[in-house]
Amino acid sequence: MHVLRFPDWPLRAVLGDPPPHPPVALVRQNTVVACTASARALGVSVGQRRRLAQGRAPTLRMLPHDPAQDERAFVPVLRLIEQHAPGVLLLRPGVAALRSRGVSRFHGGEAEAADALLAMLAEEGYPEAMVGVADGAFTAELAALRAEGEPTRRAIVPTGGSRDFLAPVPVRSLGDEELASLLARLGVHTLGEFAALGEGAVRDRFGEHGARLHALAQGADSRPIDARPPDPELAGEISFDTPLGQADQIAFAVRQTADAVMLGLADASVVCTEVRIDLTDDDGRVTSRTWLHPTCFEATDLVDRVRWQLEALAGDSRGDDHDAAHAFRGIVGVRIEPVAVDDAAHHQPALFGQASDERLHHALSRVQTIVGHSGVVTAAVAGGRWLSDRQVLTPWGERPVAPRDPARPWPGSMPGPHPAEVFDPPRPIRVRAAGDVAIEVDERGVLSAAPAYVEDAAVASWAGPWPVREHRWDAGRTRSGHRFQLVDERQRAWLVVLSEGGWLAEGRYR
Repeated sequence: MHVLRFPDWPLRAVLGDPPPHPPVALVRQNTVVACTASARALGVSVGQRRRLAQGRAPTLRMLPHDPAQDERAFVPVLRLIEQHAPGVLLLRPGVAALRSRGVSRFHGGEAEAADALLAMLAEEGYPEAMVGVADGAFTAELAALRAEGEPTRRAIVPTGGSRDFLAPVPVRSLGDEELASLLARLGVHTLGEFAALGEGAVRDRFGEHGARLHALAQGADSRPIDARPPDPELAGEISFDTPLGQADQIAFAVRQTADAVMLGLADASVVCTEVRIDLTDDDGRVTSRTWLHPTCFEATDLVDRVRWQLEALAGDSRGDDHDAAHAFRGIVGVRIEPVAVDDAAHHQPALFGQASDERLHHALSRVQTIVGHSGVVTAAVAGGRWLSDRQVLTPWGERPVAPRDPARPWPGSMPGPHPAEVFDPPRPIRVRAAGDVAIEVDERGVLSAAPAYVEDAAVASWAGPWPVREHRWDAGRTRSGHRFQLVDERQRAWLVVLSEGGWLAEGRYR
């Protein structure tokens, strides 16, 4: 695998010119997400707060970060690479991968292929590019990172040498700060030390996610790669002479179009993992939505997505929005366009070992077809100070996107372990002091009396209060209160909050 890395790509996407750049930092949510080498020399680093970065470098230029701009600016680079080495894969903006076999055979070796790619990119105005070559994308990307100090701007890991190459690399390179912090407390600081741990023990302690990271540390690169957007010729489109207004009627009409799209993908020996569906109404307005799939789409899946998109549009039209109601008056065209494809060989069923996953996928997809797109969801953890804010539910098959970064510091949030049962919304609960006296907390955080009863049981032990305040500058969104942990005589543990509206139970420990 050849991985091409363009350092500080978000800054290159904004500034346009190749490095060196003046001191510039990109900021999102008052946090530095990228900075130039000249800014790092002045003490600025990724993750700093905006005010601290300005204090380190008063001449620093601050610009807002736009991830969509990073992707748009990288598309011409992908096309440029694909003209010289077909089959480029996008890892993320600024990092692309190539399967080594074809390009190395054409140029006469891995080193020769890397040099040819670097020379081509330098000639086209990208002299900062670096190349890493290894058995897998994870190892090759780390090799490309190490190539920054090499005069040739490339680093090659010999075949079968991934584990030795990864051994001295810090565990934080796995991209999981929580796991890296825990391993550091256990005395495990490098990927080699992590790889030396028993696979069964790692799986028992850290689950499937930890097992996958353990496999990466051993040099077994199991990280999935998103494919490049396919050619537009793979798209399918149907037009209606008479506008159609019924979801089932339109879904039935697009069945042949969906079959044609799947046949085109099969002829190209690829499968579709992401698709965009465009609905055109009788006024020429287009409603688009992109759909993801946990494995790959089939024709029936495409028809289901068309139906779900129409049902969502019909749901909007039942509201008070006049424009939304007019948009679903009649549909005159449907376009199904694959957005991301992958080699079909990667999705062929194995003889052994994949039956359970396939049965699970088909069962969930079948249930989703019956109950609707939002009827089957997966949970993800987001950031937030309140427990109900930390839960994000994503429809099955879509990429989970946490609206709030859980890695950011959230002053006032509860540290782990968290309650096993979370009440959304928090429900009222009765907490009183001895003698059925109400409990108050003054401005200094001092209790008027100790909690003695929670619900219908006596309090055996308690801790708190811990103040939490949010959006104090916005009267419409402000929330505040004081948290307590209570254990009653029945050994039930509660997380409760005393707010202006009274006592509320956020969750219960089990």
